[in-house]
Amino acid sequence: MRERVLAVRAGLPPDDLRVAGAAIARRAVGLPELAAARTVAAYVSVGREPSTRELIDTLRDRGTRVLLPVLRPDNDLDWAAYEGADSLVRARRGLLEPSAAALGVGAVTEADVVLLPGLAVDRRGLRLGRGGGSYDRVLARLAGGGFDPALVVVLYDDEVVEHVPAEPHDRSVRAAVTPSALHRFPEARPT
Repeated sequence: MRERVLAVRAGLPPDDLRVAGAAIARRAVGLPELAAARTVAAYVSVGREPSTRELIDTLRDRGTRVLLPVLRPDNDLDWAAYEGADSLVRARRGLLEPSAAALGVGAVTEADVVLLPGLAVDRRGLRLGRGGGSYDRVLARLAGGGFDPALVVVLYDDEVVEHVPAEPHDRSVRAAVTPSALHRFPEARPT
């Protein structure tokens, strides 16, 4: 399933990517969880991922504290404050990360909303990631500490599917934002 989604993404024209990113930002800012959030843990999209750049700038411009991941050598995620597009630096695996001081892996527990990358989500709200486990660690840290931020995955329209493979540790998300819709799922709970 991952290979299939990545192949479709690889064929998307650059103009479609730009248009999709703008539509995602417009749709996401109206999400009640984001409207009320003081702190949002997000990520900077790279390559053919649905663009989050306009969204994170919009959140920051309206006074929301935005935390972005910093990939550690063990593939866990540290977090740092987003200080604008000029503060992003190239990092391992082609990622863009904030140049601000890292706040520690536990900084994500301050987030009211966590925006997640993914390749697909199913009707149960189960998210298919890339398989590296970085976000599984983040979600386990949140659940293990009793934290319950709104989990929202950012995808393209055709990546909301009937079923994705799931592991016992997977957590469901509350919503998915795509260019043309906001998808809500039954009350997201650990599985």
